[in-house]
Amino acid sequence: MPDIAPVLPEIILAVGAMALLMFGVFRKEDDAGPVAIGGIVLFAITGFAVVTGDTGVTFGDSFIADGFSTFIKVLVLIGAAATLFMGLSSMKADNLNRFEYPVLLVLATLGMFMMVSANGLIALYIGIELQSLALYVVAAFKRDSLRSSEAGLKYFVLGALSSGMLLYGASLLYGFAGTVTYAGLGEVLQGDVSIGVIFGLVFFLAGIAFKMSAVPFHMWTPDVYEGAPTPATAFFAAAPKVAAVAMLVRAVTEAFPGVMAEWQQIVFFMAVASTLLGAFAAIGQSNIKRLMAYSSIANVGFILIGLAAGTKQGVEGVLIYLVIYLAMTIGTFACILAMRRAEGPVENIEDLAGLSRNQPMLAFVMAMLMFSLAGIPPLAGFFAKYYVFLAAIEAGLYALAIIGVLASVVGAYYYLRIIKVMYFDEPAAPFEQPMARDVRLVLTLSSLFVLLFFVFPAPVLDSAAAAAGALF
Repeated sequence: MPDIAPVLPEIILAVGAMALLMFGVFRKEDDAGPVAIGGIVLFAITGFAVVTGDTGVTFGDSFIADGFSTFIKVLVLIGAAATLFMGLSSMKADNLNRFEYPVLLVLATLGMFMMVSANGLIALYIGIELQSLALYVVAAFKRDSLRSSEAGLKYFVLGALSSGMLLYGASLLYGFAGTVTYAGLGEVLQGDVSIGVIFGLVFFLAGIAFKMSAVPFHMWTPDVYEGAPTPATAFFAAAPKVAAVAMLVRAVTEAFPGVMAEWQQIVFFMAVASTLLGAFAAIGQSNIKRLMAYSSIANVGFILIGLAAGTKQGVEGVLIYLVIYLAMTIGTFACILAMRRAEGPVENIEDLAGLSRNQPMLAFVMAMLMFSLAGIPPLAGFFAKYYVFLAAIEAGLYALAIIGVLASVVGAYYYLRIIKVMYFDEPAAPFEQPMARDVRLVLTLSSLFVLLFFVFPAPVLDSAAAAAGALF
């Protein structure tokens, strides 16, 4: 009989998702409000179980709960709860107030938990599919919108392709190593390995790179970000990104430490390509959600710079970056959700024109978040980049750090362009006022974190160090 104590958070999420589904089905009103509140309460209960729960390995060494998984699961829950909460008023205003939406987010979160705690190739694949099947539906949730349907279909088709690549890579690794557990792979794959293992590693990492939207497997990201409803886009940009990065970090540090030279080359290439493409491709964007898609691709590149170091300090930098990235992303999408007029939501950067005169506080917060994303001190985004660049330099990856800095300089252009539009262009029609309470609360908390991180960074730094220590 396997020990189920380490799996208690996943059990709570699974049972809770079924209960919320039944509650939504048997209610006479198709209203997402009560189900969404139930989902947020469920996330809080699960968070308590994660923090206070047992650690250990169970189910034939395929599932692990440790300090690293605890850290990431708390981040995933914060991202999922924040995006679900701040999307309540927007989904209602856009006639998308259906109870299936929060249930799908809970099921996607369950898949992310499985991805983070997967200790073998089969468990990892189960987690990816559980997350992805829910997110395909979420992307196409706005059924009467051609763009939303197109986003869901593109995500589904390319997701199926990436799953096939990941499965092919996993089967090659199993064929040459004779095991699917990370510990077993770590023991067998040492030193000079066969070309078959290299091929398996490439396909395996390519499948994970798709979930992270790392170049060259980023092609779905701009279309899905633009086409999906904005609350769903906020969810895509926050929680799944954190879980996918954590899944990659655990896989390369536990399953492939003996072939570090091989996977380091792949991560190095993806880091360079992602930072440069994200920086240059965003320059010509007029839709702010597409711009945030390319921004997220660039941020994945910066995260991979830390991972490419292959050291404990590099993983610490990755975890610190994830915390700050989550706060910046949620805050930015809260600002985008506030871009609403009487006729509905607006998404063009030109719609922000003259915002400083119509809504000075919203303009100030948006400008601060843009400065943070650009890496301007003393905002949190500066420290996120600082720790990953420092890890790369101490690992001797000077070229990678220099490319990252140059990409940051290029990326600053399109962030500063938004600030220029808000403060120096002629005012456009004002947005709806007052801002929805759920959006205002999330925006306040995330902006305070970004603004005041440098005052008291110790809790995040210490937690990241402890979580990275669980892998080394």
